[in-house]
Amino acid sequence: MIMKIWMIRHGMTAGNREQRYVGTTDEPLCEEGRQQILAKGQMIALDYDIQNIYVSPMRRCRETAAILYPWSGQTVIDDFRECSFGTFEYRNYQELNGNSDYQAWIDSGGMIGFPEGENQKEFCGRVQKAFEKCILEEMIPKVRQWHHKVQLSGTEAKEWRTAMVVHGGTIMAILSKWAVPQFDYFHWQVKNGCGYGVRLDMDEWLSGQERLSVIEKF
Repeated sequence: MIMKIWMIRHGMTAGNREQRYVGTTDEPLCEEGRQQILAKGQMIALDYDIQNIYVSPMRRCRETAAILYPWSGQTVIDDFRECSFGTFEYRNYQELNGNSDYQAWIDSGGMIGFPEGENQKEFCGRVQKAFEKCILEEMIPKVRQWHHKVQLSGTEAKEWRTAMVVHGGTIMAILSKWAVPQFDYFHWQVKNGCGYGVRLDMDEWLSGQERLSVIEKF
């Protein structure tokens, strides 16, 4: 069975608009962000075959999901939350300019950890572990139930579809490990309200051939 997963970054917040590092700050969408998602929804939310929505616990993600998929329930995955930016939290480049810790982080290409926050390896490990658990314990059982009902109904089985409304970093962490074609972490950056459509072959995944085929960027 094939799953199609929409991976969607939440809409814009006030902090995003001011180019701040928004990680643990639990702020809502700004009005511009709400309008952005309403417009984007004309393209991505008209997929009424969506079976369930998986979201970060952060308000900006839950609000985005509610706008895009008001008819669907939300399953909160705690470890899909954004990276902890530590002492850089809710500050922007102008405010951090001249900060020696920030300069060291810039010089490392973003590879060293945020002071009092997470490093890239820790963050990616957390998200990737949560994604694997979500696939195995949440999605695959639902796919099997859905496929059984489809067979009983005598209708043609289409691909099972779902969506994840999360953070830019969350998408980057997942795709940097499993995406085909393969690219590094920073390649997968997306703007607010944007993301990727990917396909996952359940049989391949269970046999150890774990990969996500990227089919579109929106």
